[in-house]
Amino acid sequence: MESDYSFEPDEPRTHWPMTASKRGDAIERVFREEGAAIWRALVGATGDMDVASEARAEAFAQALARGDAITNPAAWIWTASFRIAKGMLRDRILGPPLGPPDPTHLPEPVRDLVDALASLPPKQRFAIVMHDYADRTTDEIAQALGCSRATVHVHLSAGRRRLRPLLQGDLHA
Repeated sequence: MESDYSFEPDEPRTHWPMTASKRGDAIERVFREEGAAIWRALVGATGDMDVASEARAEAFAQALARGDAITNPAAWIWTASFRIAKGMLRDRILGPPLGPPDPTHLPEPVRDLVDALASLPPKQRFAIVMHDYADRTTDEIAQALGCSRATVHVHLSAGRRRLRPLLQGDLHA
């Protein structure tokens, strides 16, 4: 039976809502182009490679499940990855304390940076990694951390002040 309805778009095809295929392509493109950077940022922020891997995977899975509700997949996945990692770390508070990542898996400069970041309080670490490495705005960081933009600026300033002497020693060695 032939349909009584025909549909001709008034707008170019690029303005239509994303199909599942295009949505999956956009998320796949974010994974290919930014997936490794997201993982490295999460390792730097959490000091735990397993948390980084799990949080990144969960963020991509949730992005696929949310579909058209996400207008900017890259920004959403970055923010979701950090929120998921934050929740995973919070859940581990009752467990054994987290140690530094296995040093055999990280090159020395990265290990030094991860060790320096691990010395920071968690919110300062998240703010610095998201702003200075992931290139996220203070508004996005505030949303991810559940605080005000001014508080993000305080975390960035205090964290950088603490990191400076730790990392400058490596530069002058």
